[in-house]
Amino acid sequence: MTNFATLKKTAGSLDRLTKEIEKINAPAERQVDTRFWKLERDKSGNGSAIIRFLPTSPADGDDSLPWVRYFDHGFQGPGGKWYIENSLTSIGGKDPVSEYNSLLWGQSTDDNSTQRKQARAQKRRLHYVANVLVESDPKNPENEGTVRLFKFGKKIFDKITLLMNPEFEGDKPINPFDLWTGAPLKVRIRTVDGYPNYDQSVWGNAGPLSDDDKKLEELWKAEYSLKEFTDPANYKSYDELKAKLMDVLQIDEETFKTGVKSARASIPAKRASAPIVEEDDETPPFSVDDEDDDLKQFRALAQG
Repeated sequence: MTNFATLKKTAGSLDRLTKEIEKINAPAERQVDTRFWKLERDKSGNGSAIIRFLPTSPADGDDSLPWVRYFDHGFQGPGGKWYIENSLTSIGGKDPVSEYNSLLWGQSTDDNSTQRKQARAQKRRLHYVANVLVESDPKNPENEGTVRLFKFGKKIFDKITLLMNPEFEGDKPINPFDLWTGAPLKVRIRTVDGYPNYDQSVWGNAGPLSDDDKKLEELWKAEYSLKEFTDPANYKSYDELKAKLMDVLQIDEETFKTGVKSARASIPAKRASAPIVEEDDETPPFSVDDEDDDLKQFRALAQG
Protein backbone atom coordinates (compact mmCIF):
# COMPACT_ATOMS: atom_id res chain seq x y z
CA MET A 1 0.00 0.00 0.00
CA THR A 2 1.30 3.46 -0.92
CA ASN A 3 1.85 5.70 2.13
CA PHE A 4 1.00 9.38 2.19
CA ALA A 5 4.64 10.48 1.96
CA THR A 6 5.14 8.45 -1.23
CA LEU A 7 1.91 9.81 -2.65
CA LYS A 8 3.08 13.37 -2.05
CA LYS A 9 6.52 12.63 -3.48
CA THR A 10 5.00 11.46 -6.78
CA ALA A 11 2.54 14.34 -7.00
CA GLY A 12 2.11 15.57 -10.56
CA SER A 13 3.72 12.50 -12.11
CA LEU A 14 1.96 11.19 -15.21
CA ASP A 15 4.45 8.52 -16.22
CA ARG A 16 2.59 5.46 -14.95
CA LEU A 17 -0.82 6.66 -16.08
CA THR A 18 0.52 7.63 -19.50
CA LYS A 19 2.06 4.18 -20.01
CA GLU A 20 -1.22 2.49 -19.10
CA ILE A 21 -3.13 4.69 -21.55
CA GLU A 22 -0.63 3.79 -24.27
CA LYS A 23 -1.23 0.09 -23.57
CA ILE A 24 -4.99 0.57 -23.88
CA ASN A 25 -4.75 2.53 -27.12
CA ALA A 26 -2.16 0.28 -28.72
CA PRO A 27 -3.61 -1.94 -31.48
CA ALA A 28 -4.21 -5.49 -30.35
CA GLU A 29 -1.71 -8.03 -31.63
CA ARG A 30 -3.13 -10.21 -34.32
CA GLN A 31 -3.48 -13.83 -33.33
CA VAL A 32 -1.81 -15.97 -36.00
CA ASP A 33 -3.08 -19.50 -36.50
CA THR A 34 0.16 -21.38 -37.11
CA ARG A 35 -1.70 -24.30 -38.67
CA PHE A 36 -2.20 -22.25 -41.83
CA TRP A 37 0.35 -21.87 -44.59
CA LYS A 38 0.35 -18.67 -46.60
CA LEU A 39 2.55 -17.84 -49.56
CA GLU A 40 4.80 -14.90 -48.78
CA ARG A 41 5.35 -12.36 -51.52
CA ASP A 42 8.39 -10.24 -52.32
CA LYS A 43 8.46 -6.43 -52.53
CA SER A 44 7.09 -6.51 -56.07
CA GLY A 45 4.10 -8.57 -54.94
CA ASN A 46 5.24 -11.83 -56.53
CA GLY A 47 5.81 -15.22 -54.96
CA SER A 48 6.05 -18.92 -55.76
CA ALA A 49 5.96 -22.24 -53.94
CA ILE A 50 5.00 -25.86 -54.51
CA ILE A 51 2.31 -27.63 -52.53
CA ARG A 52 0.60 -31.00 -52.71
CA PHE A 53 -3.04 -31.31 -51.71
CA LEU A 54 -3.73 -34.16 -49.29
CA PRO A 55 -6.69 -36.55 -48.96
CA THR A 56 -9.42 -36.45 -46.33
CA SER A 57 -8.05 -36.36 -42.80
CA PRO A 58 -8.52 -39.63 -40.87
CA ALA A 59 -10.09 -37.50 -38.13
CA ASP A 60 -12.92 -36.51 -40.51
CA GLY A 61 -13.91 -39.95 -41.79
CA ASP A 62 -14.31 -41.51 -45.22
CA ASP A 63 -17.59 -39.71 -45.94
CA SER A 64 -15.98 -36.26 -45.71
CA LEU A 65 -14.46 -34.27 -48.56
CA PRO A 66 -10.77 -33.30 -48.55
CA TRP A 67 -11.78 -29.64 -48.59
CA VAL A 68 -14.36 -27.46 -46.88
CA ARG A 69 -16.13 -24.35 -48.13
CA TYR A 70 -17.42 -21.50 -45.99
CA PHE A 71 -18.49 -17.86 -46.30
CA ASP A 72 -17.92 -14.82 -44.15
CA HIS A 73 -18.57 -11.08 -44.15
CA GLY A 74 -16.20 -8.21 -43.44
CA PHE A 75 -17.31 -4.60 -43.72
CA GLN A 76 -17.36 -1.32 -41.83
CA GLY A 77 -20.42 0.59 -40.67
CA PRO A 78 -21.01 4.36 -40.79
CA GLY A 79 -19.82 4.83 -37.20
CA GLY A 80 -16.52 3.02 -37.77
CA LYS A 81 -17.51 -0.30 -36.21
CA TRP A 82 -16.68 -3.50 -38.10
CA TYR A 83 -18.79 -6.54 -38.85
CA ILE A 84 -16.49 -9.54 -39.25
CA GLU A 85 -18.43 -12.78 -38.85
CA ASN A 86 -18.93 -16.16 -40.48
CA SER A 87 -22.10 -16.44 -42.54
CA LEU A 88 -24.76 -18.92 -41.50
CA THR A 89 -25.22 -19.75 -45.18
CA SER A 90 -22.02 -21.80 -44.78
CA ILE A 91 -24.03 -24.35 -42.82
CA GLY A 92 -27.28 -24.07 -44.78
CA GLY A 93 -28.92 -21.47 -42.54
CA LYS A 94 -30.47 -18.07 -43.10
CA ASP A 95 -28.11 -15.17 -42.50
CA PRO A 96 -29.25 -11.64 -41.57
CA VAL A 97 -26.63 -9.95 -43.76
CA SER A 98 -27.69 -11.88 -46.86
CA GLU A 99 -31.33 -11.08 -46.13
CA TYR A 100 -30.66 -7.38 -45.64
CA ASN A 101 -28.48 -7.23 -48.77
CA SER A 102 -31.33 -8.72 -50.80
CA LEU A 103 -33.67 -6.04 -49.51
CA LEU A 104 -31.16 -3.31 -50.36
CA TRP A 105 -30.67 -4.71 -53.84
CA GLY A 106 -34.40 -4.67 -54.50
CA GLN A 107 -34.70 -0.96 -53.71
CA SER A 108 -33.23 0.12 -57.04
CA THR A 109 -32.71 -1.05 -60.61
CA ASP A 110 -29.58 1.09 -60.92
CA ASP A 111 -26.42 -0.98 -60.35
CA ASN A 112 -24.63 2.22 -59.30
CA SER A 113 -27.22 3.19 -56.70
CA THR A 114 -26.24 3.68 -53.05
CA GLN A 115 -28.29 0.63 -52.05
CA ARG A 116 -26.67 -1.73 -54.55
CA LYS A 117 -23.19 -0.40 -53.78
CA GLN A 118 -23.81 -1.11 -50.12
CA ALA A 119 -25.08 -4.61 -50.88
CA ARG A 120 -21.90 -5.27 -52.83
CA ALA A 121 -19.76 -3.93 -50.01
CA GLN A 122 -21.46 -6.29 -47.58
CA LYS A 123 -21.46 -9.40 -49.78
CA ARG A 124 -20.28 -12.80 -48.70
CA ARG A 125 -16.66 -13.76 -49.21
CA LEU A 126 -15.92 -17.30 -50.34
CA HIS A 127 -13.17 -19.41 -48.77
CA TYR A 128 -11.97 -22.98 -49.20
CA VAL A 129 -9.68 -24.81 -46.76
CA ALA A 130 -7.70 -28.01 -47.38
CA ASN A 131 -4.71 -29.86 -46.00
CA VAL A 132 -1.52 -29.54 -48.01
CA LEU A 133 2.08 -30.68 -47.85
CA VAL A 134 4.44 -27.76 -48.43
CA GLU A 135 7.05 -29.18 -50.80
CA SER A 136 8.90 -25.97 -51.65
CA ASP A 137 8.75 -22.54 -50.02
CA PRO A 138 11.82 -20.48 -51.00
CA LYS A 139 10.89 -17.50 -48.82
CA ASN A 140 10.32 -19.69 -45.75
CA PRO A 141 12.20 -22.98 -46.20
CA GLU A 142 11.37 -24.00 -42.62
CA ASN A 143 7.83 -24.72 -43.90
CA GLU A 144 9.04 -27.37 -46.33
CA GLY A 145 7.98 -30.89 -45.46
CA THR A 146 5.23 -29.72 -43.10
CA VAL A 147 1.52 -30.48 -43.28
CA ARG A 148 -0.50 -27.27 -43.09
CA LEU A 149 -3.93 -25.87 -43.72
CA PHE A 150 -4.27 -23.79 -46.88
CA LYS A 151 -7.05 -21.25 -47.37
CA PHE A 152 -7.78 -20.35 -50.97
CA GLY A 153 -10.47 -18.88 -53.18
CA LYS A 154 -12.45 -19.62 -56.30
CA LYS A 155 -9.59 -19.33 -58.81
CA ILE A 156 -7.50 -22.05 -57.17
CA PHE A 157 -10.61 -24.18 -56.71
CA ASP A 158 -11.37 -23.76 -60.43
CA LYS A 159 -7.91 -25.16 -61.21
CA ILE A 160 -8.67 -28.15 -58.98
CA THR A 161 -12.01 -28.67 -60.73
CA LEU A 162 -10.44 -28.43 -64.18
CA LEU A 163 -7.76 -30.97 -63.27
CA MET A 164 -10.45 -33.43 -62.19
CA ASN A 165 -12.67 -32.64 -65.18
CA PRO A 166 -10.44 -31.77 -68.19
CA GLU A 167 -11.87 -29.65 -70.98
CA PHE A 168 -10.16 -31.46 -73.82
CA GLU A 169 -10.71 -35.00 -75.02
CA GLY A 170 -7.76 -37.24 -74.30
CA ASP A 171 -6.67 -35.39 -71.16
CA LYS A 172 -6.68 -37.77 -68.23
CA PRO A 173 -8.68 -36.72 -65.14
CA ILE A 174 -6.45 -36.41 -62.08
CA ASN A 175 -7.44 -36.34 -58.44
CA PRO A 176 -5.03 -33.79 -56.91
CA PHE A 177 -5.89 -35.04 -53.40
CA ASP A 178 -4.63 -38.58 -54.07
CA LEU A 179 -1.33 -39.58 -52.43
CA TRP A 180 -0.35 -41.89 -55.29
CA THR A 181 -1.88 -40.43 -58.46
CA GLY A 182 -2.19 -36.73 -57.55
CA ALA A 183 -0.05 -33.85 -58.74
CA PRO A 184 1.74 -30.93 -57.09
CA LEU A 185 0.54 -27.38 -57.62
CA LYS A 186 3.15 -24.79 -58.49
CA VAL A 187 1.59 -21.78 -56.77
CA ARG A 188 2.56 -18.57 -58.53
CA ILE A 189 1.23 -15.28 -57.28
CA ARG A 190 1.45 -11.88 -58.92
CA THR A 191 -0.03 -8.52 -58.03
CA VAL A 192 -2.46 -7.36 -60.71
CA ASP A 193 -4.26 -4.03 -60.32
CA GLY A 194 -3.25 -4.03 -56.68
CA TYR A 195 -4.61 -7.48 -55.83
CA PRO A 196 -3.08 -10.98 -55.69
CA ASN A 197 -3.56 -13.06 -58.81
CA TYR A 198 -2.96 -16.80 -59.19
CA ASP A 199 -3.60 -17.24 -62.93
CA GLN A 200 -0.05 -18.46 -63.62
CA SER A 201 -0.25 -21.31 -61.10
CA VAL A 202 0.20 -24.66 -62.85
CA TRP A 203 0.09 -28.36 -62.02
CA GLY A 204 3.22 -30.48 -62.05
CA ASN A 205 3.52 -34.08 -63.18
CA ALA A 206 1.20 -36.60 -61.55
CA GLY A 207 2.64 -39.42 -59.51
CA PRO A 208 3.20 -40.80 -56.00
CA LEU A 209 3.97 -38.24 -53.31
CA SER A 210 6.46 -40.80 -51.98
CA ASP A 211 7.40 -44.43 -52.63
CA ASP A 212 7.46 -45.02 -48.89
CA ASP A 213 3.97 -45.97 -47.69
CA LYS A 214 5.06 -45.49 -44.08
CA LYS A 215 5.93 -41.87 -44.80
CA LEU A 216 2.64 -41.37 -46.62
CA GLU A 217 0.74 -42.77 -43.67
CA GLU A 218 2.58 -40.40 -41.32
CA LEU A 219 1.64 -37.43 -43.50
CA TRP A 220 -1.95 -38.59 -43.64
CA LYS A 221 -2.16 -38.91 -39.86
CA ALA A 222 -0.59 -35.45 -39.46
CA GLU A 223 -3.51 -33.77 -41.24
CA TYR A 224 -5.89 -31.42 -39.46
CA SER A 225 -9.61 -31.96 -39.15
CA LEU A 226 -11.70 -29.58 -41.27
CA LYS A 227 -14.94 -30.07 -39.36
CA GLU A 228 -14.49 -26.97 -37.21
CA PHE A 229 -15.06 -24.68 -40.21
CA THR A 230 -18.64 -25.90 -40.66
CA ASP A 231 -19.40 -26.86 -37.07
CA PRO A 232 -22.59 -24.99 -36.01
CA ALA A 233 -21.04 -24.60 -32.56
CA ASN A 234 -18.51 -22.19 -34.07
CA TYR A 235 -21.17 -19.93 -35.55
CA LYS A 236 -23.15 -17.25 -33.75
CA SER A 237 -26.92 -17.53 -33.76
CA TYR A 238 -29.12 -15.64 -36.21
CA ASP A 239 -30.33 -13.32 -33.46
CA GLU A 240 -26.79 -12.56 -32.29
CA LEU A 241 -25.65 -11.75 -35.83
CA LYS A 242 -28.73 -9.64 -36.48
CA ALA A 243 -28.17 -7.60 -33.32
CA LYS A 244 -24.54 -6.99 -34.27
CA LEU A 245 -25.47 -6.07 -37.84
CA MET A 246 -28.03 -3.53 -36.68
CA ASP A 247 -25.51 -2.05 -34.25
CA VAL A 248 -22.74 -1.80 -36.86
CA LEU A 249 -25.02 -0.29 -39.54
CA GLN A 250 -26.90 1.87 -37.02
CA ILE A 251 -30.32 0.73 -38.24
CA ASP A 252 -33.54 -0.10 -36.42
CA GLU A 253 -35.84 -3.10 -36.70
CA GLU A 254 -38.07 -1.43 -39.28
CA THR A 255 -35.15 -0.64 -41.58
CA PHE A 256 -33.85 -4.19 -41.24
CA LYS A 257 -37.23 -5.63 -42.20
CA THR A 258 -37.91 -3.35 -45.16
CA GLY A 259 -34.54 -2.16 -46.43
CA VAL A 260 -36.31 1.04 -47.47
CA LYS A 261 -33.69 3.33 -45.99
CA SER A 262 -30.01 2.69 -46.43
CA ALA A 263 -28.15 3.20 -43.18
CA ARG A 264 -25.21 4.74 -45.04
CA ALA A 265 -25.13 7.60 -47.50
CA SER A 266 -21.94 6.15 -48.90
CA ILE A 267 -19.52 3.35 -48.22
CA PRO A 268 -16.85 4.65 -45.82
CA ALA A 269 -13.23 4.23 -46.71
CA LYS A 270 -11.23 1.58 -44.94
CA ARG A 271 -9.47 3.15 -41.99
CA ALA A 272 -5.80 2.66 -41.24
CA SER A 273 -6.67 1.47 -37.74
CA ALA A 274 -9.16 -1.10 -38.99
CA PRO A 275 -8.73 -4.73 -37.92
CA ILE A 276 -6.96 -6.99 -40.37
CA VAL A 277 -9.47 -8.81 -42.56
CA GLU A 278 -8.49 -11.89 -44.49
CA GLU A 279 -9.68 -11.44 -48.05
CA ASP A 280 -10.48 -13.97 -50.72
CA ASP A 281 -7.24 -14.91 -52.44
CA GLU A 282 -7.96 -13.14 -55.72
CA THR A 283 -11.07 -11.08 -55.14
CA PRO A 284 -10.65 -7.34 -54.53
CA PRO A 285 -12.30 -6.51 -51.22
CA PHE A 286 -16.05 -6.10 -51.33
CA SER A 287 -16.47 -6.64 -55.08
CA VAL A 288 -19.11 -8.63 -56.90
CA ASP A 289 -18.29 -10.56 -60.07
CA ASP A 290 -20.88 -10.70 -62.84
CA GLU A 291 -21.42 -14.40 -62.20
CA ASP A 292 -21.33 -14.16 -58.40
CA ASP A 293 -23.96 -16.30 -56.67
CA ASP A 294 -25.06 -13.40 -54.48
CA LEU A 295 -25.49 -11.11 -57.46
CA LYS A 296 -27.63 -13.73 -59.21
CA GLN A 297 -29.77 -13.97 -56.09
CA PHE A 298 -30.18 -10.18 -55.92
CA ARG A 299 -31.13 -10.00 -59.61
CA ALA A 300 -33.65 -12.81 -59.22
CA LEU A 301 -35.23 -10.94 -56.34
CA ALA A 302 -35.41 -7.70 -58.32
CA GLN A 303 -37.01 -9.50 -61.28
CA GLY A 304 -39.59 -11.12 -59.02
